[in-house]
Amino acid sequence: MNRKGFTRPLHAEAGFTLLELMLVVIIIGILAAVIVPRFAGRTEQARTAAAKSDIESALSIALDLYEMDNGFYPTTEQGLEALIKKPATEPVPRNWKGPYIKKGEFVDPWGQPYVYTCPGAHNTQGYDLESYGQDRVDGGDDDIENWSAE
Repeated sequence: MNRKGFTRPLHAEAGFTLLELMLVVIIIGILAAVIVPRFAGRTEQARTAAAKSDIESALSIALDLYEMDNGFYPTTEQGLEALIKKPATEPVPRNWKGPYIKKGEFVDPWGQPYVYTCPGAHNTQGYDLESYGQDRVDGGDDDIENWSAE
């Protein structure tokens, strides 16, 4: 009720005016114009971080568990698949307790397979594990490896 004792019809209070809706759309547009450019370059940073995490943590831990159980790392020929399925080729692991990792595909965030070599050229007592990065070419500045640059 208003001061004169009359009630306003419900339809007079319901909804937004066109001006209010336009104001909200303009504010959302301004916020998007400010925020979107800040996140545009973050995609490659996120992919690089994911590849580093795979190489330095997830795959590394799984390979170390495999080595602890069997006394050796999977060979280059057996590859990372040995972490999921017991290899049938020599050297056949006698104490395989896998799967050592749940991940079924060993591809980097750019859709390319991780490169696994054992024994490694850089880690001669272990393995080399790397992603060629965004350019998908070995030797680029964006390569992600499990060894230090010499």
